[in-house]
Amino acid sequence: MNFKMIKQLRKLPRHGVLPRSRGAAGLANMTSPASASPAAAPAPAAAPAIQQAVSNVNQQVQQMAQALAQEIIAEQQQQQQIARMGRTFTKFDVVNDVVSNQKELVTAGLWSDNAATLTTYFTGSAQTVSQRRYYVDVFNKDVSDATSACQFSLAYGHAAGSGSDSVGQLNDSPSKAIYGQYRQLLLNPNDSRFTTGDGDTDSIYVINFKRSRLKERLDPGNFEIPLLALSASGQLNATGSLPHTGSTVFTLIDDSSATAATIGDSGKMFNIVSGSINKGIHNPSAPVYYGLAYPDHGVLILDGTKLDANLGFQTNTGSSSEGNNHFRLYHALSGSGAFTNPATSDTYGFLARNSENVTSTHYFVRIKNAEYNFSNNPSYTTGSVGSFSQTSFVGDPKVYITTVGLYNDSRELLAVAKLSKPLLKSFSREALIRVKLDY
Repeated sequence: MNFKMIKQLRKLPRHGVLPRSRGAAGLANMTSPASASPAAAPAPAAAPAIQQAVSNVNQQVQQMAQALAQEIIAEQQQQQQIARMGRTFTKFDVVNDVVSNQKELVTAGLWSDNAATLTTYFTGSAQTVSQRRYYVDVFNKDVSDATSACQFSLAYGHAAGSGSDSVGQLNDSPSKAIYGQYRQLLLNPNDSRFTTGDGDTDSIYVINFKRSRLKERLDPGNFEIPLLALSASGQLNATGSLPHTGSTVFTLIDDSSATAATIGDSGKMFNIVSGSINKGIHNPSAPVYYGLAYPDHGVLILDGTKLDANLGFQTNTGSSSEGNNHFRLYHALSGSGAFTNPATSDTYGFLARNSENVTSTHYFVRIKNAEYNFSNNPSYTTGSVGSFSQTSFVGDPKVYITTVGLYNDSRELLAVAKLSKPLLKSFSREALIRVKLDY
């Protein structure tokens, strides 16, 4: 109707506008004094009336144009309202809704179920006899338990191959293979021996954490090894039970709290010293060195000669003698779980944590009051015409938000975020949900 009125106004004659000339001759005639006539000029009194008429027409046009614009805006708002009520996707505002590349250091317990303390130790029967000559896997529960899982492995290495039998293989005993493997993994190319605070050592015990539990690295300053002192009457082959001396339990930590890491080809390296997490390094002015920690690899190297001297390991270093020395370390660890730490009144346990750098992107999901108030769940409606199953929803529908899906521009589902509990949504409630995506 407004368009018709505008068309009618456009047909009205214009007032106060001179007619257009038809060339130079016409212009000359209109401006020539000879052809000008005093009677041709309109009466002075008529000019205000013409101006008023023009002003009225312009005002009418403006009013009608304004009314038309308001009508168009109202229709757009109504369409937006309908679209919001039936919306299934909302596009993120990258500037205001997305915060990317947020980095943080996250630590957690290294053992199963993110536990930070391990007090029970079991070996399994799945390893072959040949494998057990090189290493032994240690589990948190009896292997017959379905929830049992390997936590770390123990091995013994000797630079000359002592303490294990080559079984007819020339210069290829398990202890020599283990020493050579970890030398290549952890030492610089020009180093042939592991060097602790007391000098080079040919005899090493290895604790190698399960890679899946390690994540990126062992958390320096957050591990503590409990070792029960063994009896001086140890057996040459350590696969059987080994007696222990009294209830003396030694605890070992790294010196990251007092000394900066040594950086080598294998990454960071710290010394393993006598001490505890609670009390720090024992005698920090003259610490007792027991080995080396390589947190980036999740490997602890213990000096066999130091364990022999202070913990009664009596490592078998005989030539072509099957000592299975790594079981000595297992007995020292497992035996400590039978005693209580007087400093904490807790059972002695192997304490360890992992750490990793996590990069996160935060998505702020903003849900306005008029959005997402209806559900496609079949239980939401009833009958052939789709009536609300709950009569109280008429005029005031309600839903519960339980899941947020992240999609690409092709509407392909990329990630799903679950809320800890359902979130009530209605026309009188808005919601702000932060989705954190770690990678």
